[in-house]
Amino acid sequence: MIRLFAGSMLVLSLAACNNSTDTGKTGEGDSSNTTKESETVMSILTDQEKADGWVALFDGQTTKGWHKYGGGPTGSAWKVADGALYLDTSAKKDWQIENGGDIVTDEEFENFHLKLEWKISKDGNSGIMFYIHEDSAKYEWPWHTGPEMQVLDNEGHPDAKIKKHRAGDLYDLISSSKETVKPAGEWNAVEIKSLNGKLDLNLNGENVVSVTLWDDAWKKLVAGSKFAKMPDFGTYKKGRIGLQDHGNMVWFRNVRVKRL
Repeated sequence: MIRLFAGSMLVLSLAACNNSTDTGKTGEGDSSNTTKESETVMSILTDQEKADGWVALFDGQTTKGWHKYGGGPTGSAWKVADGALYLDTSAKKDWQIENGGDIVTDEEFENFHLKLEWKISKDGNSGIMFYIHEDSAKYEWPWHTGPEMQVLDNEGHPDAKIKKHRAGDLYDLISSSKETVKPAGEWNAVEIKSLNGKLDLNLNGENVVSVTLWDDAWKKLVAGSKFAKMPDFGTYKKGRIGLQDHGNMVWFRNVRVKRL
């Protein structure tokens, strides 16, 4: 499905090296990473994938196509190196959002199939959000409207002790049917597919959550969660895709989407 071209790898690796001063090192703060990050890994859409409607949401070299939630360019703590988009927490202070913050796609999506890979630092926390309605004057945070697939180090982060807060869960709503997450520092493959209200979350090749959005059962589910006091949470049928700054190092790569 992903075609890796050996010739391109050298060019991309050199490009990553040339940008190393500005982007930093992807291995920073990730002592458990056992892969060689100097070996650039990028998703190149095949002609067939392009014909099938797949589009790259991340080009492996820039933050083009993304912006800070509420408007403006992505903060300087969001960096690109070795074909990955990552949050460099050494470039920000705690929950400071001026140079970090959650980022969202420039485009909105209705029925979609999203694929990406993520890895998290030791004890880290992040998330992948969707159907975000970007109105920062009304909704301070993207998770005030957009559901989230949890990204977490299940072995080290305290949230792992909370049901429905573990990696792969539909955050605070539905627990994963099985645990397929890999340890901190290792890449995890995600698929999020939403078609006419049917939502499926896959983690490392296994379906872990399936639910129908927007019906009475969904409304009851939301009413029993931390989002109960957010009347517009999970109600929008079109919105942006977002990556969360939860104050921990996190990496994303091979981000692509297909409109359904």
